[in-house]
Amino acid sequence: MDNDDGRRVLDPAQDGAALKALTHPLRLTLLGLLRQHGPATASELAVRTGESSASTSYHLRVLAKYAFVTEAAHRDGRERRWKSVHDMTSWSNEAMRRSPGGSTILSVLHRRQVEHLQRSLDRHEADLESGRLGQEWQEPSGVSDSMPRLTPESLAELWEVLQAKSDELTARDAGNPRAEQVVLFTAGLPLAPDPVAGTGPVADHDHADAPAGPDATGAAGPDAAAAGDAS
Repeated sequence: MDNDDGRRVLDPAQDGAALKALTHPLRLTLLGLLRQHGPATASELAVRTGESSASTSYHLRVLAKYAFVTEAAHRDGRERRWKSVHDMTSWSNEAMRRSPGGSTILSVLHRRQVEHLQRSLDRHEADLESGRLGQEWQEPSGVSDSMPRLTPESLAELWEVLQAKSDELTARDAGNPRAEQVVLFTAGLPLAPDPVAGTGPVADHDHADAPAGPDATGAAGPDAAAAGDAS
């Protein structure tokens, strides 16, 4: 199902094959690159990913088969150009876990997003070190974690608030020449009580007063954006 906000909502009961197609790491990377940088050819994407043109061309055709990408306007008649059909792909976690094989697919997609987080962190640090990002980005950027005690309803509300605020600020900064693409990962992962008393993870914050924040594109929330090396 397609939404007016550029989001495709997948139904595991009807879109199981499409969801499984997304679990391939190169396909997720290609989709993310098209969403971030816009239309490209298989050859251009091969250069970005270090894969062969034959490989990127094949996986783009698979993405097209499941309506994640489509042909874009050609600059010339020599090679097909591709573009992403949607800005984001999402699903119901509950429906995924009810569907045959859904839990496995969900786990793979979450881990692909964690891999994307690592690549994004590596690039972010390199961009700051090289000066490609200005010093004004150092303080507001970072990774933070916290462990509030919430009900399922409060966690669902938190997702809605985060999405609404992100949409609001994105609209506000549209067209602002100072705006840069920001990789924003969000995760809400409830944990059962630790069976060993007095043990548990210790939060380590980039910012001591930062709220729970950066996955997910993703990263384990109900709305996961398939993203590639720079999402």
